[in-house]
Amino acid sequence: MKILLGDFNAKVGRENSCKPTIGNESLHQGSNDNGIRIVNLATPKNQVVQRTMFPHQNIHKYTWTTPDGKTHNRIDHILKDGRWHLSMLDIRSFRETDCVTDHCLVFVKVRKRLAVSKQAAQKFDEERFNLRKLNELEPRKQYQIDITKSFAAL
Repeated sequence: MKILLGDFNAKVGRENSCKPTIGNESLHQGSNDNGIRIVNLATPKNQVVQRTMFPHQNIHKYTWTTPDGKTHNRIDHILKDGRWHLSMLDIRSFRETDCVTDHCLVFVKVRKRLAVSKQAAQKFDEERFNLRKLNELEPRKQYQIDITKSFAAL
């Protein structure tokens, strides 16, 4: 899984032309120059701008505030491979953190578990334990002798 995150100074809007790469939950209506650049960076690599995918109140969307405290922007973004788009469960900003900065803390909840298909698990078990040999008489007798010896040792 490849994750690219940071302060890109990019306002990503809600343009329909960028829809496979961005979601509907952007703070801004239109993108600035850096926002277009980040979409152009993500699109050919099959990445998604994850910050625009999760619905939250606007106070949990912005990541930067101007020094006068009147303008709020979302300029910190997280890009992730499109293949792993379901592994991020939530992304939001925390405003009141004890950091000496004008940026908000961005919190990401990621699912760590990888799914294994049932066919792959069955194939592994069949290779490790060849249960078909127990249908034959000679291997079955040898197995019974081995089990008896193991229990006798205990």
